[in-house]
Amino acid sequence: MSKLAEKVQHELIQAIENDELVLPTLPEVALRVREAAEDPNIGIPTLSKVIGNDAALSARIIKVVNSPLLRTNKEITDLQMAVSRLGINYTCNLATGLAMEQMFQATSDVIDRKMREVWNRSTEIAGICHVLCRSYTRLAPDQATLAGLVHQIGALPILTYAEDHAELMNDSISLNHVIERIHPVIGDKILRTWDFPLPIAVVPGEYLDFTRNSEKVDYVDIVQVATLQSYLGTEHPFTQMDWSGISAFAKLGLDPNIDMQAEDELSNAMEAAMSMLR
Repeated sequence: MSKLAEKVQHELIQAIENDELVLPTLPEVALRVREAAEDPNIGIPTLSKVIGNDAALSARIIKVVNSPLLRTNKEITDLQMAVSRLGINYTCNLATGLAMEQMFQATSDVIDRKMREVWNRSTEIAGICHVLCRSYTRLAPDQATLAGLVHQIGALPILTYAEDHAELMNDSISLNHVIERIHPVIGDKILRTWDFPLPIAVVPGEYLDFTRNSEKVDYVDIVQVATLQSYLGTEHPFTQMDWSGISAFAKLGLDPNIDMQAEDELSNAMEAAMSMLR
């Protein structure tokens, strides 16, 4: 690790330990959606009104409900019909995840590109998570999708830090190294601060622990397998590991040697899931 990466990592970890790291806040529309979701008496018209205040998010929800994975014979053009079709929980999780894209923007071109890269990566993993969840578990696909969208949320404060430190911003190797090393611990802290449900909140901090073995299949397992699958066909170090010892595959009932992209039905579903999130 370079001296610069060591220095930045030390500063950020110290800031976390001293509770001095400025954590990002959820976009206002996501906060309103989550607040609405906590009301046990919330109805579809009320939730639709909350989401409807954000035209871009409303359009995204309608796009998702008309995507190949979820559409019915009749095209849906109205937000209230879309919420009715998806259900309140599904809509809230989806809206929360999609609203986060607003956070992945920076004032400098270099960091803005990196934030786009992180977000695009997150939507790719979220798409794979959606398909894995629907095909191999009885867990909620909307929760799995949200887990995929937030698994690298810890990169945000690091990139914000880099924007104010030219030496890090101009050294992409050190920046990537710092992100890889400490985004899990920052991500864990962010989601706990946001009061995310524990099964989702633990994802950033645990999805890269290939020795973990929970009692039952969970969202960490799904994100872990999705991450490994996403690297197939590349030279990434993860592809050099022996996946047969990773318990997440067994819990999903999935052959560690399977390449989901080589299976037409799974590959098409993954492509559809990724495109509906972009």
